[in-house]
Amino acid sequence: MSQLPWPLRAYQEWQATCDTLHAHTQLLGKLAVKLAPPEPQLQHAALRLTARGWETLPLPAPDGSGSLVVALDLRAHEAVTEHSNGQAERTSLGPDRAVGAVTREVLAAVRRMGGYVEIDPTPQEVAWTVPLDEDDEHAHYDPIQVAEYFAAATQAALILAAFRAPFRGRSTPVNAWWGSFDLAVNLFSGRPAQPPSDDFIMRNAMDAQEVAIGWWPGDARHGQAAFYAYAHPAVDGFDRAALAPDGAHWDGALGEYVLEWDDVRSAPDPHAAGLEFARSAFRHACSVCGWDMSLAASAEGNPPPVR
Repeated sequence: MSQLPWPLRAYQEWQATCDTLHAHTQLLGKLAVKLAPPEPQLQHAALRLTARGWETLPLPAPDGSGSLVVALDLRAHEAVTEHSNGQAERTSLGPDRAVGAVTREVLAAVRRMGGYVEIDPTPQEVAWTVPLDEDDEHAHYDPIQVAEYFAAATQAALILAAFRAPFRGRSTPVNAWWGSFDLAVNLFSGRPAQPPSDDFIMRNAMDAQEVAIGWWPGDARHGQAAFYAYAHPAVDGFDRAALAPDGAHWDGALGEYVLEWDDVRSAPDPHAAGLEFARSAFRHACSVCGWDMSLAASAEGNPPPVR
């Protein structure tokens, strides 16, 4: 039985802090979009959840002096800007500092260390529209709520990493997506796919057949944290499976299979419950979407990844 913490309150109970933290992650994502070499499925724009919080990968400094990493340290509650030459600056995220002030300070630190960079400060995939560097609305930051989120997100990321590990096809690492504020792994069949729309993100992110398994802490549409799963392109009947464990269900409003976080953390073994959902959803998606079933088997360790 797991003895690790599996906290997280409903979205409505920490919405102010959640939205502020989400807005802070958008700054990191905007820097990745601007500085990282472009990759298929927009992988260069993804962030990572590490042992200290959300981080960019090493990004090329604009002046060619080395690399930069920008992180949200959710233990110290600071934004950290680091250069590969050893320079580092820290910007406090609280108590209750506005997103605009943090954004301006982090951008100034990046420019001091690595040269001039300009980002598009318009927030993406969120309900608000105020540019990040002008955002005085999102200023509530509760360290206790952030610590609870980070503990839950860490457990979710470990489940996603364990699910992905044995897969023998092309896959992503556990990405932290700053637009939708979720964690996800994407597993690919190797076949192309028609994007669902001509929107820039859809056109570039969804041009390959894939199954995505992810987790998010809840939002205005779905007020509870949950794991989710979807296939692209989905086929008729994809939404009619009975997945494991008990509690997993199709959410027609979201267009995804969902396993609520409360069902995971109340299970005798929460890690095993989350892993069972991921494997069950992937097995179903491969079956109905016509994947090579040897790829499906590899996700469950057949053949084993280490001999």
